[in-house]
Amino acid sequence: MKLQNLVSRLEKKHHKKLDLSLERTFNLLKKLGSPQDNLENICTVVGTNSKASMAFSFKSILNEAGYKCNLYSSPSLQSHTERFIFNDCEIDEQELIELLISVEKILGNDNATLFEIFTCAFIKYAENFKKNINIIEAGLFHQFDSTNVFKKNTLTLLGVIHSDHYLWLENKSIEGVIHEKTTKLLNSNIFVNKQVDEKIRKKIEHALEKNKSNKYYFGQDFNISRSENGFIQYQDELGELVLPEPNLLGEHQLYNISTAISASRKMFNVADDAIKKGIQKIDLKGRLQEIKNGKLKNIAGNNRLVIDGGHNISAALSIAKWIKSQNEEVNIICGMLKDKDHLEFMKCFEGTIGSATLIDIPNQENGINKEELKNKLSHLNIDFKLADSIEQSIKLNSSNKNTITLIVGSLYLVGEILNLN
Repeated sequence: MKLQNLVSRLEKKHHKKLDLSLERTFNLLKKLGSPQDNLENICTVVGTNSKASMAFSFKSILNEAGYKCNLYSSPSLQSHTERFIFNDCEIDEQELIELLISVEKILGNDNATLFEIFTCAFIKYAENFKKNINIIEAGLFHQFDSTNVFKKNTLTLLGVIHSDHYLWLENKSIEGVIHEKTTKLLNSNIFVNKQVDEKIRKKIEHALEKNKSNKYYFGQDFNISRSENGFIQYQDELGELVLPEPNLLGEHQLYNISTAISASRKMFNVADDAIKKGIQKIDLKGRLQEIKNGKLKNIAGNNRLVIDGGHNISAALSIAKWIKSQNEEVNIICGMLKDKDHLEFMKCFEGTIGSATLIDIPNQENGINKEELKNKLSHLNIDFKLADSIEQSIKLNSSNKNTITLIVGSLYLVGEILNLN
């Protein structure tokens, strides 16, 4: 509770949650002694979707190869501590409290958003392990993101890009989003993940034309596929790898993992065996994560219980593809934030699910009310139900035996589920 009270206080340091500018970040970093200039092996992770999957896959592979990592990610699911990984360990809550209080004192009466404070705190603490590989996940964009403060980096993992969050931008288009995420990428090595379609990939390629980095594109410079006999085959200029099944569900995760493999082979000369072991040990929450025990699994009974924080069209398409690959009927439970494209998200599930139970996201003032959500989706050909709680929604679906209950729509909902379980 002490940590949450502190975070609530820090949120008041700026009247906006998002204010696209680097001025406040550089001001705070200067007060902290410009720690960003002392870190080595900076690996930035940028994109709309797939950032966390690429980052944690990359970390897992590097760990198996003997490298130590620091990792900064967002948002928080269960605790703010999970965003701060140093020397491969999540920071202790008391350590984080002390770190944030020290940064708060140095900030003084100046303004900064919570994300800016968190980012600067991470960078400052990472000085203690500055020779580690620093994997740093950007926030919503990149050009004015508080993670874009380094003079040089080793590489960038560029994930799936699409139009989520474009309302924050002047250029409210996919071109605007691509510009924000790519225009300030440093000249080093850029590994580009598989995109939703070829048009977007070509737009990214065009946007990066003036960037002098070595560029590696999925489908051109590296690839991954599942053969008819079930083997997973990875290929790049260094040769072919036959891989075991990774511990992440969904075909889209193969693309995310392949981007991490390409970077680890090309930049860190990671051995094949470390790659094979690493992709089976990826520690990632809330991305087609199966809940196999606990309170909520007991309510689900014999049904499989899976959670995914996907909340935009790209994520919905990947989730829908996974649903179609299952042998059992899938019923979803959905809760979303107000600012999402609810109709386009749910439209992806037409004809693929048995039913959809709508709920409010607990403890989330920015969530859309379930009745309002149902009204917005009323003309879709989906059997909608309403439930008053997470537990009730799972119980409603537990009467359908030997099915899959899949909870989607928000990472904040995923966090509530993990805490409740």
